[in-house]
Amino acid sequence: MKEPLLFTTSQYAYFEPALFAAGRFERGAIERKSFPDGERYLRLAAESWGRDVVLLGGTPTDLDWLELYDLGCAISRAGARSLSIVMPYFGYATMERAVRPGEVVTAKTRARLISSIPGCDAGTRVFLFDLHTDGIEFYFNDDHVTHHLYGSPLITALIRERMADRPYVLGATDAGRAKWVESLARNLGVDPAFVYKRRDSGTGKVSVSGVNANVRGMEVVIYDDMIRTGSSLIQAGQAYLAAGASKIHAIASHLVLPPGALDRLRASGVFASISGTDSHPGSQQLSEPGAVCSVATLFARALEIS
Repeated sequence: MKEPLLFTTSQYAYFEPALFAAGRFERGAIERKSFPDGERYLRLAAESWGRDVVLLGGTPTDLDWLELYDLGCAISRAGARSLSIVMPYFGYATMERAVRPGEVVTAKTRARLISSIPGCDAGTRVFLFDLHTDGIEFYFNDDHVTHHLYGSPLITALIRERMADRPYVLGATDAGRAKWVESLARNLGVDPAFVYKRRDSGTGKVSVSGVNANVRGMEVVIYDDMIRTGSSLIQAGQAYLAAGASKIHAIASHLVLPPGALDRLRASGVFASISGTDSHPGSQQLSEPGAVCSVATLFARALEIS
């Protein structure tokens, strides 16, 4: 039986070697070019008929969503036996619910977009990693089977490697992430902590009002599911330092790090280290040894057993 055929979206070319190293696949080439008016040309340059196909591609931008959708439709139309969509990063994950009237629940509309990829005879599966909210996987239609892979084993291993035998506290950026951090801290055998925040009713500005645990003289590892602008992370790190912490480390499942964010984090002088997984292209900005661990093995194993 042939190995699964692997196609990769343009943004996730950096991730492809790690997935090849973690599992057995056959590379599927894609022909790409741009027309003068900005439209794109895509062509599957490998025969998909009757094959089990894996489509690798996270969705950091709207263009990535469209490329994933276009390629998924082409793979199904080409007669693939099955399609497994590997999505290390699910864009718009924080828009999973409406807060104000008229707001678009973009996480749901994007899940519907991917669900509209025609199904294959042996099924279409979507593999997701450390979603901002567990319920997002249920936004997909039932004929597209979803697998939500949790990164806690990778994150705990990364924290243990980073901290070695030094005592530390596992911190959250706010009370909203406290439950997840408390579970992770229990697995690590350390104490959890989080910062209290309050919002000014007049200006809407959020400020830190305190820390719930004694962190004096301790190193604090702050975990968050994603690092974007870094504003809340810096604010939390400053709060832990003000409470007497000796060092602050930041770790995240998704290192989004849009332009300027990493420079801002480093310029703050708050963090002794920043680390996370390679789920997002932004992770490639971190070049320090051991700063980034790959989630490729997690996906390769899930593809084998599902």
